[in-house]
Amino acid sequence: MSGLVNALVIVAAVVWVVVRQFRARQVDADRRWWLLPVILAVVALREPDMLDVHHRTTSVLLLGVELLIGLAVGAGWAWTTRIWAEPDGAVWSKGTKAGVAVWIVGIGLRAGLLGLGLALGVHQGSSALMLGLAATLLVRSGILVLRARTVASADARSAMCGDGTPLSLRKERV
Repeated sequence: MSGLVNALVIVAAVVWVVVRQFRARQVDADRRWWLLPVILAVVALREPDMLDVHHRTTSVLLLGVELLIGLAVGAGWAWTTRIWAEPDGAVWSKGTKAGVAVWIVGIGLRAGLLGLGLALGVHQGSSALMLGLAATLLVRSGILVLRARTVASADARSAMCGDGTPLSLRKERV
């Protein structure tokens, strides 16, 4: 795939994810939450220009930092997402302003990393950015699924007490 196509895939994935994050969405722990990140990673790994052949060591280091940034942004985004359970047991999530801040910091770090690579003369293809995005989405989705299961099981335990009190809407705030 060309760099332009990779850039369009990245932009489309980011727009799709960001738009969805600000709508309340039901979290389904049984769905294939890992599918989009895996597809992005496979597309990124198929690209031959992920590493600069003239600066292999520096290129690998920059890619490693890109992946670490992706993991950190995904974790930060997941932990700043509001999650709650409805009385019927359905678990919902919605992005917060803190999540926007995490995205802004992540974009800034990635831009700085790109600038560092340019200053060092390292060619960085868009596939490295796509792999970082895949890491972000995988970590975010995985943490959300774990949090949803925790919230659902906590509400199920309170419903099994049999004390006759109605279930309250349990909401986590960050």
